[in-house]
Amino acid sequence: MAKSATKDMTVGSPMKLILQFCIPLFFGMLFQQFYNMMDTMIVGKFLGVHALAAVGTTGSINFMIIGFCMGVCNGFAIPVAQKFGAGDYHLLRKFVANSVWLSVAFAAVTTVTVCILCRQILQWMNTPTDIIDGAYSYIFVIFLGIPVIYLYNLTSAIIRSLGDSKSPLVFLIISSVLNIILDLVMILVFRMGVAGAAWATVISQGISGVGCLLYMMKRFEILKITRDEWKLERDCVGTLCNMGIPMGLQYSITAIGSVILQTAVNTLGSMSVAAVTAGSKVSMFFCCPFDAMGSTMATYAGQNVGAGKLNRVSKGMKSCCLLGLIYAIIACVVLVLFGSDISMLFLDAGETEILKNAGLFLAVNSAFYFPLALVNIVRFTIQGLGFSRLAILAGVAEMFARSIVALGFVPVFGYAAACFASPMAWIFADLFLIPAYCYVIRKLEKVLGKKQVEEFA
Repeated sequence: MAKSATKDMTVGSPMKLILQFCIPLFFGMLFQQFYNMMDTMIVGKFLGVHALAAVGTTGSINFMIIGFCMGVCNGFAIPVAQKFGAGDYHLLRKFVANSVWLSVAFAAVTTVTVCILCRQILQWMNTPTDIIDGAYSYIFVIFLGIPVIYLYNLTSAIIRSLGDSKSPLVFLIISSVLNIILDLVMILVFRMGVAGAAWATVISQGISGVGCLLYMMKRFEILKITRDEWKLERDCVGTLCNMGIPMGLQYSITAIGSVILQTAVNTLGSMSVAAVTAGSKVSMFFCCPFDAMGSTMATYAGQNVGAGKLNRVSKGMKSCCLLGLIYAIIACVVLVLFGSDISMLFLDAGETEILKNAGLFLAVNSAFYFPLALVNIVRFTIQGLGFSRLAILAGVAEMFARSIVALGFVPVFGYAAACFASPMAWIFADLFLIPAYCYVIRKLEKVLGKKQVEEFA
């Protein structure tokens, strides 16, 4: 095994390990959001507000489908992290091999299904007629790229499960630079419109995925899979599906609430859609640390529960929550003071009303960033501990909250109500996740036994 390539998170200071793992992961997500922002900036600046709204109105359906793909891949990596922590490398390789076969099947079925239905879905969402063609051109290409989304997310998740969060960062940086270049070429040179921005994203992510795959095959001796280990096994497939499908459904169920909310926002007109789009893009950029903390805790919890060290899971949870609180306060101050100014990355200074609404969106959302930090940290810790099905219920709570706002408040109070949809969803999710975490820890203590837990202390 290549010792330098893997990272054992079952020994050492939890805070130090979490920071070491989280920082490269944060920069990777930051670059990912950066090139997503560049897509939006280039579309908004060179193609106009209607093109910006067209891309923005696909955000919720994009998250529902692509989020499922990402969740499945992250779930497949949890048994890998657990077996790495337990030192069972033979079974680890079986899980990796079976996750490859499952990903191929999932990618094929998902791609065909959503490409056939995507225009119909946009119509169901009451997408404004002046932007629906642009929205379809963009999201259809993104959905065609689902196989490369599986490729990148599965390979990077497996690499992270072995304790290496730095290598995927390198490939994302390369991908980000390439994506920006392709955006400009596709839109300004080839005049492909919003579809060009989508092709730039798919091509760049495909290159990142191939890079991760080649690196993983060359670097990790632990992943030299034998012919026998490549065979599909019912037990492995069952375990992977029990982890991956609930995590994927958690993203999708959460996104259903976003789709319902987007449908309500669409009825307010394309200018409101543009304001939410600009605000959401800025917010996602600032929320990268929370995503990184969540992914870190999934690997950290997975390795430590595999080694039977539940006490370290609780210590890591407290350390990560402290980091989340500190960052949430800083981000809130910045966005309350400068949210409208930052939104000018996507909009012209003359769009004063849209900028004002984008600033309102950012001020309201950032005030609730610590509940969002808890959603990511607690949910991914629970998933890393092997209880992915509970994440579905957290997703249901988020969906329920967003749906209440979309159906009950947006028609009455308009745009201002839409700004409170995500904060309401985060609070509802926390009300479920925090008691769920306590339940999971108590159950694992009984399963592992108090004596075993103390021996690992």
